[in-house]
Amino acid sequence: MKLIVTSLVAIIFVAAGSFAAVVLKTPSEASAASVAEIEDENKENDHGDDHGKTDKKKAKKDDGYAKKASSGSSAYYKFSREFVVPIMRGGQVTSLVILHISLETDSSTSERLFSEEPKLRDNIMTTLIALSNDGRTLEQPTDINNYENIRSMILMNLKDSIDDGIQNVLIVDMAKQNL
Repeated sequence: MKLIVTSLVAIIFVAAGSFAAVVLKTPSEASAASVAEIEDENKENDHGDDHGKTDKKKAKKDDGYAKKASSGSSAYYKFSREFVVPIMRGGQVTSLVILHISLETDSSTSERLFSEEPKLRDNIMTTLIALSNDGRTLEQPTDINNYENIRSMILMNLKDSIDDGIQNVLIVDMAKQNL
């Protein structure tokens, strides 16, 4: 009897965990695109609720970064997973470098990159493996010269494989774990 109750409790908790995972799952790319379309429609339907604001306030609102972001000239592409690069010395893995990379692209290019993610990941991993084998760049990833070298090498190799549209490589997060 004790075994049956224990088994039932385990089954209930597994089912509850599965249900919670389905309910709490992050939205997919398709639903994110539909949210963006709804926001665009809302912007088009906006009839200017800025009655009573002075021209100075309107000009101040339009200055700076908001203008660049709202113009739609650039977009950011975030990869679905981080990049894990092994650092090898003497035939042994001595440490791992983990990078979260995003790309600054033209707004027209960002939609195309989703379908080309495997090609982009391969290109970036090839570049990172080459940098890990040079013996210095990924050994000290927090050195500003090495950091800029990583970004510039990835950008240069991506521009060779993708015709146009990639403006910058952004290293969002970086960590090194010694083994």
